[in-house]
Amino acid sequence: MAKQDVPTPVQQEISKNEVNTVESVHKPTTPKGKDKAAELLESSERITVTPEDNKRILRKIDLVILPILLSVYFLQSLDKTTLSYASVFGLIKDANLDPDSDQYSWLGSIVYVAQLVMQPIVAVLLVKLPIGKFTGVMVFTWGVVLCGMAGATTFAGLMATRFLLGAFEAAVAPAFIAIVQMWYKRSEQTNRNAAWYAMLGIVNILGSLLSYGLGHIHSDRLHSYQIIFLFCGLLTVVVSIFVYIFMPDSPMEARFLNGEEKLVAVERLRMNQMGVASRVWKWDHVLEAFLDLKTWLWFSMLTAVSIPSGGITTFGPLIIQSFGFGSFATILFNMPFGAVQIIATLGGAWLATRLKKKAPVLILLCIPPIIGIIILMVVGREKEHRGVLLVGYYLTSFYPGISPLIYSWSGQNTGGDTKRKVTTSILFVGASAGNIIGPHLFKPSEKPRYSRGLRANLALFIAIVVLVVLAVFWITILNRKHGAARERLGKAAKIVDLSMETSRQMADAGETANVSEGGVGDKAFDDITDVKNEDFIYLY
Repeated sequence: MAKQDVPTPVQQEISKNEVNTVESVHKPTTPKGKDKAAELLESSERITVTPEDNKRILRKIDLVILPILLSVYFLQSLDKTTLSYASVFGLIKDANLDPDSDQYSWLGSIVYVAQLVMQPIVAVLLVKLPIGKFTGVMVFTWGVVLCGMAGATTFAGLMATRFLLGAFEAAVAPAFIAIVQMWYKRSEQTNRNAAWYAMLGIVNILGSLLSYGLGHIHSDRLHSYQIIFLFCGLLTVVVSIFVYIFMPDSPMEARFLNGEEKLVAVERLRMNQMGVASRVWKWDHVLEAFLDLKTWLWFSMLTAVSIPSGGITTFGPLIIQSFGFGSFATILFNMPFGAVQIIATLGGAWLATRLKKKAPVLILLCIPPIIGIIILMVVGREKEHRGVLLVGYYLTSFYPGISPLIYSWSGQNTGGDTKRKVTTSILFVGASAGNIIGPHLFKPSEKPRYSRGLRANLALFIAIVVLVVLAVFWITILNRKHGAARERLGKAAKIVDLSMETSRQMADAGETANVSEGGVGDKAFDDITDVKNEDFIYLY
């Protein structure tokens, strides 16, 4: 087919001096459903985006956005893990929970039941509402609920408050993934997602110290677990005020950027081919998300990794205690678990960014948990084996590095505002389901070996490796299809994914001419899905 002669609204040229030149044509209106970024670009004059400008804007974004993401996710992780800390300080006894039943396991699962139920609502709200203010309100409400947990002294009361806690926390992680996609290039997203997800490890260190300190407070009116709930809830309420005030709703509405900086912040995202935000719900995007095989491959991976996550998060301190340690020693020995989590999460993201591939790193991160679980399964619980058992337990803590890579992998391979957020919600349904199932594979009565849960977790990590291989195979097929589609339209069949390149690499790559050749990149802010955008390049 002959090359289409269609006028392009924006042309991006990359010179040898590493300069991106952007020119926009004035239009009277923007069709309903186009990305909001298109409105900003179509009303702008010619701008020049240099590597220096790009670094400067990225630094400003990091200084405002990242502290908010890190602090909120730290609190969310802390608030959820307060249950496991409280269990060590007598929650099961003080709240009259039956140790031979699933009551404690259900307290771990009910949060994720609520998150699962809320995901369809969250998907719609994330598309339609200003994301910064929406996030601030959600943080405030879950902080209030956590304070209320201090008044719960029965299984029924704890179940009710834990359900509400999960309902209001349900929007936080999907919102954060959407925020990272809204502000960062694809080459920058993996490390940013890993940064806030690494707060799980920080919580296992600082949370352990915090619980150790709060556990020493003696009160005639409050149990230790109630003091922990009240402190964490009040801290969350205070932070929510700062989130509401300082979290921007989009780059186009950011008060910390001036007019020209907003243009740079948006234009540098062009080659993501993903847009920024439309605030228009599109049912065809919803249908495509459900029919897309990629969605279900990532759904299966997240479900598989979330089952061990749910079990170990809820029962981790109890597993350490089963090695023969006391309450306070158990809390302190849980700290290295968090350090390994941080290394695995940030190290995995760094390696994936350097390789520009997620699949090999995901497979690599599955190996330590497989080895660690085998150690916990075969080594006895005698005191002389404590060191080996702790090593096995710490090896399992590599698993938190897997989830942010899957979320980033999904986000980087999904185009269209509604489709991205629906896909993320589907993934969180899988994650929630896994976290619901996980605690029920363990029972306090199975102490000290917890054999059933360990066997199931071993099989799941092996399953993740198989699913990753299948995903790579399917993505390869999709890239070939898009290459053939570009060729039929007179575009280059092979193009460089500039969203994964540094400025230096962009200038040195010979195929960068494809950006301004044949209209590649023209659909970036049209809010169309990855399947319908032949310029979209899938990553593995």
